[in-house]
Amino acid sequence: MRIHNGERQLKTHNIAIYAGDGIGIEVTDEVLKVLAALSEVYGDARYEVTEFDWGSRYFASAGKVVPDDYLDVLRKFDAVYLGAVGDPANIPDHVALVPLIEMRQRFDQYVCLRPSRLLPGVKSPLADAGDIDIMVVRENSEGEYVKNGGTFKVDQPGETALETSVHTRVGIERILRYGFELAGKRRKHLTMATKSNAFKFSMVLWDKVLAEIAPDYPDITVDKFHIDALAMNFVRCPQNYDVVVGSNLFGDILSDLGGAIVGSLGVTPSCNINPARTAPSLFEPVHGSAPDIAGQGIANPIAAIMSAGMMIDFLGESAAAQRLEACVIENLSAGEVRTPDIGGTSKTSDVADDIIARLRS
Repeated sequence: MRIHNGERQLKTHNIAIYAGDGIGIEVTDEVLKVLAALSEVYGDARYEVTEFDWGSRYFASAGKVVPDDYLDVLRKFDAVYLGAVGDPANIPDHVALVPLIEMRQRFDQYVCLRPSRLLPGVKSPLADAGDIDIMVVRENSEGEYVKNGGTFKVDQPGETALETSVHTRVGIERILRYGFELAGKRRKHLTMATKSNAFKFSMVLWDKVLAEIAPDYPDITVDKFHIDALAMNFVRCPQNYDVVVGSNLFGDILSDLGGAIVGSLGVTPSCNINPARTAPSLFEPVHGSAPDIAGQGIANPIAAIMSAGMMIDFLGESAAAQRLEACVIENLSAGEVRTPDIGGTSKTSDVADDIIARLRS
């Protein structure tokens, strides 16, 4: 939507806010402050937000985490921003997580981007971390997270559960091609996670498709590793990796490990993209709802703020996104206002306020 404002055209981006549970609510509050500040600093764009109290708050009154028509409600927005989901004390994780997985699948957000970058001023737990800058590209729409299975003989000695992953040639090829194209814009190196020595159908197909399409990208260095070896190498030599593509499960695990080696999941953003833009894309920090620290006001908001930066960049506000990232790096480099997970004593709101002050300066 464009609104004429004198000689300028004011762009309005309609964003659905699903704060969710635990620290998701706390960090999303800070993201809303950041979006308001961006609207002030970059006056040609406005972020119109609609907040939904879905998650544990909605469950307390309705007995479910989202209304039945939540996908229809969200479809009209330009983007969806999610804080975090999960309230294990009151809601089983497999129930709380359903909307997140359904959004990824039903909105065909088949690309999950999870950057693991060692930012200035943040200390890695690795003794010799060097320069870590890995982009994990996770296939987000099928694989191991498809609801394809069942249980029988429930609560009996012979209780049995079956869970079958689904990997299609179309799904594998499109995520690999996305990874190749991204590698071409970065350091021209693509690594694929596999486990074809054990998964003789699904991962063999991944290996086969990789071999078929790699010649289409002659400028890209290509390699593949079994997931266990790749996880080891993320710790041993993370500097060797640029773009890493994996299935839904492998990408999930590697990106969490990536967050750990760059100092904290609290500084690791992510996005779930529908490249065709036929449905809204979803932006969220990698971290979960962290019930152990929820309510203490000490959650690191940087991953949430950086995820918002990925969102506004996707919406076409690249200058604002670049400035926001610069302000985050300034905050981290100064090292004066930081949360306990990265060695500070500041509150969640203190960090966001410092970043906003830098935005406005």
